[in-house]
Amino acid sequence: MSEDNKVVAELRENFGKGFARRLRAEGKIPAVIYGHGTDPQHVALPGHQVALLIRRANALLDLDIAGKGQLVLVKDVQKDPVRQVIEHIDLLVVKKGEKVSVDVPVVLTGEPFPGTVAMLDTASVSLEVEATHIPQNIEVDVEGAEDGTQITAADLTLPRGATLVTEPETLIVGVSVPLDTIAADEEIAEADAEVAEEQSEEAETAEGAEGDDN
Repeated sequence: MSEDNKVVAELRENFGKGFARRLRAEGKIPAVIYGHGTDPQHVALPGHQVALLIRRANALLDLDIAGKGQLVLVKDVQKDPVRQVIEHIDLLVVKKGEKVSVDVPVVLTGEPFPGTVAMLDTASVSLEVEATHIPQNIEVDVEGAEDGTQITAADLTLPRGATLVTEPETLIVGVSVPLDTIAADEEIAEADAEVAEEQSEEAETAEGAEGDDN
């Protein structure tokens, strides 16, 4: 665990929307901790610090609750849909060495074959992985991939110790020639065919005229 992930949490005994609003006005975030058969704990977290930490998917926080350490995984972040202010966070109790199921973002690297595009069909995959070794993302290299290339979940390179939960045949990336490129090529081909036909007709007319002169 990084020192950057250490967060001092305050236990709270007051609940309700009004109290939550007061907490947020003080720059704090209401949160609840649950899991491992324990009673839910309601805490307040330092807003700015935690907002930065949870930019990363599946953030792991090392909480200090009244002097007692507790490792938690960020499971759900509730935001105001308009202002995007964090309203509440759900935290799951985890133990070192324990495996958890998480959704990990997929990131494309490299450039496919010229004239093609790589489309991300599935933005994240579900993995079972150690709580303290959750990857930030799964990279998929599409360098030089040609039209028709399909990369499924089974093709992904997973971190050591991680197990794929997503169905292996799930399409992750598809490489193809854009439809507008195909349409443009067809238009060019049609135009070339029309020009060739016109030139052929003009040649035939010229040959006919020469025959008449003779």
